[in-house]
Amino acid sequence: MTAPTTTRPKAGRAQPSGLVPPRKPLITLKRREALAAWGFVLPALLGFLAFFVWPALSGLYYSFTDFDLLTAPEFIGLDNYTRLAADPLFWNAIGTTSYYVAINIGLQTVLALGIAVLMHRLTQSMVIRGIVMLPYLIANVIAALVWFYMFDFQFGIVNEVINAIGLDRVAFFGESDWAIPTVALINVWRHMGYTALLIFAGLQTIPKEVYEAGAIDGGSELRMFRSITLPLLRPVLAMVLVVTVTGSFQLFDTIAVTTQGGPVNSTRVINYYIFDMAFNRFDFGYGSAMALALFVLLAAFTFIQLRLTRANKSDLG
Repeated sequence: MTAPTTTRPKAGRAQPSGLVPPRKPLITLKRREALAAWGFVLPALLGFLAFFVWPALSGLYYSFTDFDLLTAPEFIGLDNYTRLAADPLFWNAIGTTSYYVAINIGLQTVLALGIAVLMHRLTQSMVIRGIVMLPYLIANVIAALVWFYMFDFQFGIVNEVINAIGLDRVAFFGESDWAIPTVALINVWRHMGYTALLIFAGLQTIPKEVYEAGAIDGGSELRMFRSITLPLLRPVLAMVLVVTVTGSFQLFDTIAVTTQGGPVNSTRVINYYIFDMAFNRFDFGYGSAMALALFVLLAAFTFIQLRLTRANKSDLG
C-alpha cells in the first residue's frame, strides 16, 4: 500500500481562490506617458529634420561642388573655400557685418538694460511693457521702409527738421559713412523693447531682500546697480548677448529693402552677399561655402561668449 502524496504549490504561483485575478493593462502608464511625449515632440522633430538638418547637410555637400541649379552639381573639393579665402568682397562683408553688430549690440544692450532697470525699479505696469514691446511687433520690412522714407534726403521728415535748424541735409542711406549706422539705428529701435523685456524677466529673479539689505547698508541706486544688479544678472545678460549677436549676424531684410548692399558695398553684409551669390548669380556652391563659414564663425563666437561670461554659473547663492 502506498502512502498518499500531496502536491505543494510551486513558489510564486498563486493558489486558485475562486476570484478572478486582475488583468494586466495592455499599455503600462510609463509607456502611455512615453507615447504622449513622442506625440508632442514628433511634429517639431519632423520640422527640425526637414527644415534644418536636411538643408544644412545639403548645404555642406553643395559647398564642395560647382552648382548653378541648371546642371547637376560637380564635385570640386576645396576650390570654393580657396576662392573664399582670396575673395576681398567676402572679407569686406565680414567686416561690414562686424561693424554693424558692434553698433547694434552696443547701443541695444545699454538702452535695453536701462529701460529694464527703470521698469523694475519704478513701475510694474503691463501697459508700459506693452508700449515698450510695440516696435518689435512691426515687421522688419515695414519698419525699414518707414524709416527709409523718414530719412529720405529730399522729402524725409528727419532731413526737414535738420534743415529747419540750419544744418545741412544728410544722405543717411546714400553716404558710405552713414549707411551702416543708420541701418543699425533702425534695428536698435525695433529690437530694443524685446531685449529689455528679456532683461526685465531676469531682474524679476533677483530677490528683493538683497536690495533691502543694500538699502539698509546705505547703498545708493547706482552702487546697488553696480554691486547687485549687474553681477546677479550676468547669466541672463550672457544669454541675451548670445541671442542678439547671433540675430545681428543674420541681418538681411533691412538691407534688401533699403540699400541692396550699396553705396559702394558699404552695407553689403555677409547674409546679403550669400543671397546675392546664390540667387542672383546662381553660384550655389560658393554661396553654400560662405554660409558654412558663417556657421563656423558664429559657433566659435558663441562658445567664446559663453566661456567669457560664465553663463552657466550664477553669483546668487
